[in-house]
Amino acid sequence: MATARELQIGRLDPNLKASLSANVNAVGDSVSVTPSYGFATRVFGAQAVVGVSTVLGRSSTDLAGTLTATLGPLTLVRSDSISDSVTGFGDLTPQATLYWNKGVHNFMAYGTGNIPVGAYQSNRLSSLGLGHGAMDAGGGYTYYNSDTGYEFSAIAGLTYNFTNTTTNYQSGVDFHLDWGGSKYLTDDLFIGPVGYFYSQIGCDSGSGNRIGCFESQIAGLGAQVGYSLPVGKLEGYLHLKGYGEFAAQNRASGWNMSLAFSISQPEPAAAPSRIPMLHK
Repeated sequence: MATARELQIGRLDPNLKASLSANVNAVGDSVSVTPSYGFATRVFGAQAVVGVSTVLGRSSTDLAGTLTATLGPLTLVRSDSISDSVTGFGDLTPQATLYWNKGVHNFMAYGTGNIPVGAYQSNRLSSLGLGHGAMDAGGGYTYYNSDTGYEFSAIAGLTYNFTNTTTNYQSGVDFHLDWGGSKYLTDDLFIGPVGYFYSQIGCDSGSGNRIGCFESQIAGLGAQVGYSLPVGKLEGYLHLKGYGEFAAQNRASGWNMSLAFSISQPEPAAAPSRIPMLHK
């Protein structure tokens, strides 16, 4: 980010130039709990599942910046950094999903949202909650051929954000697409590419908005590896993903990596393969 402003001192008209560069490093460790229930009776010919999730974790953020100001032959440089961390519970996320299966083709439709009860303060760098409610709906598709070991999954949706009552700021509607491909090297181990695209298609608003529309956008491309293992009578799933981000607009970009381990009941044979989680 850079700014420039003309200042007049007596008969002099020097050009004051100021530039600010900042780097953000954020790390989050969390445990997600998602109790869910699958109905035995089909709904519109689909397997219906409802549930609610939350996280218990810790988030830490480091912000380092350098301000450089030039006035004629004079140059002033100042660097500073701040850190913040929080430990607690995240927001509640209710969800309802319908799954259809037809051979190697699997389809799903979902509706979810955000109930803002997590650890959040508007004046902190780190938080475990959004600070506002939200509604999200969309659908997904998975192709999985057990004979060849190839899989491709994609999920897309729209998110409507409610006003943050602390800041009186409302983010615009956004579109998001997550996708992933994989090749099963064994029955339990797969590798493949992964990516996502996020684009805000509605302007920010609210009485706390001081910067106008501020639509944001970003894309990510990377790789994934996953491994399934038995945990008693349950199924364990270890998933590592890494992204390089690009095409950023009004949004921080860089490199990020996530490692997740989940434990769940074994999926029914008719259930679709792993449709990627929403990238937030």
